[in-house]
Amino acid sequence: MASVHLLLPTLPLRTLASTSSASSYSAAPLLHCSIPTRLSFYSSQRRTTCPKLRYFRQFTVTCGTAITEINETQFNDTVLKANRPVLVEFVANWCGPCRLISLTMESLAQEYEDRLTVTKVDHDANPRLIEECKVYELPTLIHFKNGQEVPESRREGAITKVKLKDYVDALLESISVS
Repeated sequence: MASVHLLLPTLPLRTLASTSSASSYSAAPLLHCSIPTRLSFYSSQRRTTCPKLRYFRQFTVTCGTAITEINETQFNDTVLKANRPVLVEFVANWCGPCRLISLTMESLAQEYEDRLTVTKVDHDANPRLIEECKVYELPTLIHFKNGQEVPESRREGAITKVKLKDYVDALLESISVS
């Protein structure tokens, strides 16, 4: 019996980071061999035996070195008692927009690390904190200064890197003026 190799076509993927109104597309190769493959988009493990699929990335919300993940017990010391501004990102691993901005947030945290502390709070693991902060959408960004939420600093939903930088710059400027 002859083996059958299945070659699926490439599918266009929309680039979400584009700031222009025109759609930007790139092609991504799919399965190029007959080896059974199972990709998990909701866990941190890639499960595949196909060597050609090694370059696929997982879609999880993770913290790099510049972002500190905190929980309900650490929130008071890390955010409310901080001696400098803190940007808190409320996220969940199952949240698509949260996964979209995770690398952008990491980049921002590294760029502003001398002026701003960036923390991340997992929605599912901290229900009391979610209720106290009145987080209704994910991702939610809230800016804190001197133990208080900065008025009108709350931002909900995915955001591009350019708009995120504008948002943070405006908040830091308003804080330094007041």
